[in-house]
Amino acid sequence: MKLPDFAALLHLPNPAIRQISYGILIGFTLSLSATSLAQYWRVRKREEQLEKQSSLRPIELRSDEVLHGVTGLIEASNGTVNKYVGNTPLVRINSLSDALGVEILGKAEFLNPGGSVKDRVALRMIEDAERQGLLHPYTGSRIFEGTVGSTGISIATIAKARGYDTTIIMPDDVAEEKVKALQSLGADVQRVRPASIIDKKQNMARQAAVKFGRTDIIEGTEGADISHEMLTGSASVVVTTTSSHVCAEGTVDDPQDDELLSKPRGFFADQFENRSNFDAHYEGTGPEIWRQTNGKVDAFISGAGTIAGTGRYIKSMDENVKVILADPEGSGLYNKVKYGVMYDRKEAEGTKRRHQVDTVVEGIGINRMTNNIDLALPIIDDAYRITDAEAVAMSRYLVQHDGLFLGSSSACNLVACVKLIRQMGWKDGQTLVTILCDSGSRHYSKFWNDDYLRRANIPIDRTIIEDLIKPSTNGSTAAQ
Repeated sequence: MKLPDFAALLHLPNPAIRQISYGILIGFTLSLSATSLAQYWRVRKREEQLEKQSSLRPIELRSDEVLHGVTGLIEASNGTVNKYVGNTPLVRINSLSDALGVEILGKAEFLNPGGSVKDRVALRMIEDAERQGLLHPYTGSRIFEGTVGSTGISIATIAKARGYDTTIIMPDDVAEEKVKALQSLGADVQRVRPASIIDKKQNMARQAAVKFGRTDIIEGTEGADISHEMLTGSASVVVTTTSSHVCAEGTVDDPQDDELLSKPRGFFADQFENRSNFDAHYEGTGPEIWRQTNGKVDAFISGAGTIAGTGRYIKSMDENVKVILADPEGSGLYNKVKYGVMYDRKEAEGTKRRHQVDTVVEGIGINRMTNNIDLALPIIDDAYRITDAEAVAMSRYLVQHDGLFLGSSSACNLVACVKLIRQMGWKDGQTLVTILCDSGSRHYSKFWNDDYLRRANIPIDRTIIEDLIKPSTNGSTAAQ
């Protein structure tokens, strides 16, 4: 029935027909309404599901948010110049900051892919060598370094990512887990008894790099008087080549010489003298700290490895910032800063527990002048000597109160922060920044081994730190 015919029925005189027609019309109308409502709710439900799915959809990554391998976790590029920015966060040390009325901020360098602040230095040394044409990736070249562990681990990590082999020469008394980490990274680890700085065998890593290029000496062939060393422009960095295209006075890299470019090279990184060490922190760590604190820094505290580059940058931004050295027992740097003499009484023959710097703390402290120390001395305002007992106490205190599981050098730095605050009488929100160099996971066998510490007669006593930060009865910090 057509709609007009149905409308005509409504005007028929018969009441029964009109009622039937009204019923049909109402039913038809309700049917249309129900269908429309059902369709509306289906559409609405589908839209809600889409909205929910959209809210759960993963964030779309921009191309500049995708990092290129391990080294991308340490550096970023602005398209023209490499900037060494690990962008590790600053973490507030709540327990110490709250107790002392200041802001103690630690640069969480243990979050670097290689697990320590040395990642910055290792990457900078390798990339500087590549830019200078001293190293070429994937040519069978080998990097040599002498280290107590962290620098070696960082070099081995980055070397694997860049196509190099590594030989790490380290003291025979360092924590065993560092050796295992290096071996897991494929490094050739040679453990030696540390020698005196005047001993001819002192720098075995350098000698190994020199021998790497002298295949004629090893094989006993002719031409042993020919130098296989490359001209590096540095008195410390050593690069040798296995190429036969060498010169008696030293070989210059030739971009047209395919044989010279493709042959394996030996590279002695020399972290203590290499200018790249300083530059990594001057161009990276220092600017990061300045940016992260909005230029509000009252003091920067660290050990010898980081203080030169970072301290110089921060001083260049504000000469009033105090730059403080944290130095462990047995190191001569404390006396060098305080009295101008590189000497420590614990270095007397027969008084040392260890062959090298006499402390359970690994990674900081030294008893000779280096290029990095020379660069640091003019900007260091003061130094604090940190005992083994103080470092151990701080590490245990931080685990108990902050859940921070840190290594020995990080603990030293934080003890020095507290000592500076006490000496200055600071309690009005001053900002101190230090370096959290690595985590405690590299120190299980020694620094975090209570049995080892007891055998070495090093006390494990958190109250040392509790007493150090305890306020006096008049509300000020207790006397030092």
